[in-house]
Amino acid sequence: MKRGKHYREAAAKIVAGQLYEAPDALKLVKDTAHTKFDATVEVSIRLGIDVKHADQMVRGTVVLPAGTGKAVRVLVFAKGEKVKEAEAAGADLVGAEDLAQKITEGWLDFDVAVATPDMMGVVGKLGRVLGPRGLMPNPKAGTVTFELRQAIEQIKAGKIEFRADKQGIVHAPIGKVSFTEDKLVQNFQTLMEALVKAKPASAKGQYLKTVVVSSAMGPGVPINPGRFM
Repeated sequence: MKRGKHYREAAAKIVAGQLYEAPDALKLVKDTAHTKFDATVEVSIRLGIDVKHADQMVRGTVVLPAGTGKAVRVLVFAKGEKVKEAEAAGADLVGAEDLAQKITEGWLDFDVAVATPDMMGVVGKLGRVLGPRGLMPNPKAGTVTFELRQAIEQIKAGKIEFRADKQGIVHAPIGKVSFTEDKLVQNFQTLMEALVKAKPASAKGQYLKTVVVSSAMGPGVPINPGRFM
């Protein structure tokens, strides 16, 4: 794959074969970012798990202390008194069957969907639309709950969901290039701690295989995974 001039110049700053410590790696990510927009900083972690076994799936949520740097649009499925609670907590959109109908018609202008358990009969019918896009409310992610205020406030504050894909790799955002190095390190360490805690008991051998940080369209910087185990 042929890379552009800016990418090649950025990649030249990274020493081939070297495993960096997190602060140095994240400083390099900031230094090698070359987009005109405020790029997202992402971590990709390859885990030593066998995704064919259900008991080795890694999934969880974590609140990044410095936030994600992104304004998150939260949609809430609720009715009755829970509508007022959701609106007071900062939900961008609150509704029931009306919202479900809009989504069925192709409207998807939101980032996270939350639902009270009594609304799952309505929301469940949207699985084919929301599921593939990672927008389906889920109890394990804390997005199916009667505690709407807590759920919405955590999402707005920087709560993210992480999940291993079919290759056993977790991709997660930890902020923006405009963040200070300290904030990026803080978010990175918080995510890594959550991942280590989520290690399946049945996973054998080295759990954290590779850890790479990068900005959107920027080169990856490998981090020494041994520090976190």
